[in-house]
Amino acid sequence: MSVSEKENVVAQESQHYMPVFRRQPLVIGHGRGAILTDTEGNDYIDCVAGIAVNSIGHCHPRLVSAIKAQAEKLIHTSNLYYTELQARLAERMAKLTGMERLYLTNSGAESNEAAMKLVRKVTGKKGFVSTKNAFHGRTMGALSVTWKEAIRKPFEPLVDGVTFVDYGDVSAIARAVTADTAAVIVEPIQGEGGVIVPPEEYLAGVRELCTERGILMIADEVQTGFGRTGKWFACEHAGVVPDVMTLAKGMGGGFPVGATMSREPYKFDQGDHGGTQSGNPLACAAALATIDVIESESLVEQSRYNGELLKKLLGELESTYTVDIRGKGLMVAYESSLPVPPIVDYARANGVLLNNTSENVLRFVPPLVITKEQITTAIAVVERAINVYPR
Repeated sequence: MSVSEKENVVAQESQHYMPVFRRQPLVIGHGRGAILTDTEGNDYIDCVAGIAVNSIGHCHPRLVSAIKAQAEKLIHTSNLYYTELQARLAERMAKLTGMERLYLTNSGAESNEAAMKLVRKVTGKKGFVSTKNAFHGRTMGALSVTWKEAIRKPFEPLVDGVTFVDYGDVSAIARAVTADTAAVIVEPIQGEGGVIVPPEEYLAGVRELCTERGILMIADEVQTGFGRTGKWFACEHAGVVPDVMTLAKGMGGGFPVGATMSREPYKFDQGDHGGTQSGNPLACAAALATIDVIESESLVEQSRYNGELLKKLLGELESTYTVDIRGKGLMVAYESSLPVPPIVDYARANGVLLNNTSENVLRFVPPLVITKEQITTAIAVVERAINVYPR
């Protein structure tokens, strides 16, 4: 595709698509594994993975095969009827998570919306405790428990009864809980907040507090689930099982699918909730194939090992500008005293796609199939970007 043709794509979108996204100047053509290729034939090592979505890489052959095979049989039938794949996925997810009930969604925001409805229904209470710098989605309920004022304020009033406390502080949660608190909602590691890892005892403390006070614990594993942090689910690092777990992103390997999981006896009854396309056969086939690949290719373990390599290489960069390196598995942040948008731009111009969550924090969430060689190359580009940074 010539430059003028790329410009035509940009111009065409600008006329018709709502400008909600801040685009980088690329038109992506195709991908394979941890490599994306633009329509001009340039290759990029992808350290973004669709924002932690392409867990098994781009167009994994087993995922493509599963979607193709299912598309030839049944794409959609509605939830008026049973389908075999939905039942199989529910059983598989229960075994993976240790939770008994599942409701399938199309996105992380939908999963959190369902979780909020569920805990209000089963507890009869209305309030939520969330955390500062939390991100749980942009729909009205999920936005209500999301911290960032810039994305909340234009849509207020939101859902009432939400209190925000410092992340990592169990005593702050204890002070915020009232007689009308239905649940605490927490990310095991804050993703959009900058890959913030809480103190080691934090999640276990939240679990204990919720049990003592008779309130429910919602773990938002939308970004941290499916091997991203070197465990199947990040709560496993703390040995914690929440009452409700929300999932999406890496669950379908790139296909839109999510889930709200719960422990017995917490569940929806007929008419409490629903979705026309939730749990459709294509989504279920994609999720089952993704789980198979993660298991058969030992990608949870690979995430753990390669994440340690990633942090090690980042730690060897110019220390004058390094503020912090943090994360678990292949969910890593590099915080710099330098503004990082120019690093993102330089890396893109030199074959590496990066994402920054703030002015000073780079987030690395590559596909779990990324190789050691690709990680090494990507960090070498970051190092060059720092070295050529305008002083």
